[in-house]
Amino acid sequence: MAVRPIPEEAPPPPPATPPAPALTGGGELGFAAASGNSNNESFNGRLDLTYNDGSAWRHSASLFGLHSRSEYTRTQEDGSVVRDRRTTANRYTVTANSAYKMDDRGTLNTSVRHEEDDFGTYSRQQSVSLSYGNRVIENERAHLDLQVGPGYRRAYDTVDGRTEASFIGRGLIDMRYALSENTEIVNKLLVESGEYNTFAQNDLGVSVTMNSHLALKAGWQARHNSDVAPDIKKTDTLTTMNVVYRFK
Repeated sequence: MAVRPIPEEAPPPPPATPPAPALTGGGELGFAAASGNSNNESFNGRLDLTYNDGSAWRHSASLFGLHSRSEYTRTQEDGSVVRDRRTTANRYTVTANSAYKMDDRGTLNTSVRHEEDDFGTYSRQQSVSLSYGNRVIENERAHLDLQVGPGYRRAYDTVDGRTEASFIGRGLIDMRYALSENTEIVNKLLVESGEYNTFAQNDLGVSVTMNSHLALKAGWQARHNSDVAPDIKKTDTLTTMNVVYRFK
């Protein structure tokens, strides 16, 4: 009787190669100047970086700056006319975030934000928070991320000349939607609410891609502080038209 050979077992598949670390991001820049009867200059810029180390961790950082100044004429008491230069806006914000991917959609996030604003009720704000995030929508055209959690904030009130510190609740809504192959709309809403003040900032932008690296972006930003001096508006807005450079 013939003996059938025992079939050899297929070798186990090779282990999956983890993705290589990657740094992605982009920067945008906008500048406007007017001269003649009045001289005005305005500058705004942003830099966004994201680093994936090939594991469950993802790190990101963002830097935003705004500066504006104008030149104007002033009549002195003796009747002479002089030209003065005055800064009308000077603000920068630095944020950093580290996210640990818990599953396909959930993340555990630590966030830090530092802001300096020469013309705001709060000339300096720092906050740190721990939050849970979830990507509630993800498909070829859109994604929607939500984050919520506790934190701690320190802010210097320039009107009262004191530093206010309190625990806060932090929420973030980050949405991105592709209108077409080269047009995209993004919106990010950040809310930090504490005992002394509720801070909210919404950034809305529409970008049109020109090539693999360059795009044009129209942006609208609204910032709100609930506790301000009586003669200061609670909400500030900023409209920009910037050139964006992206790298992968």
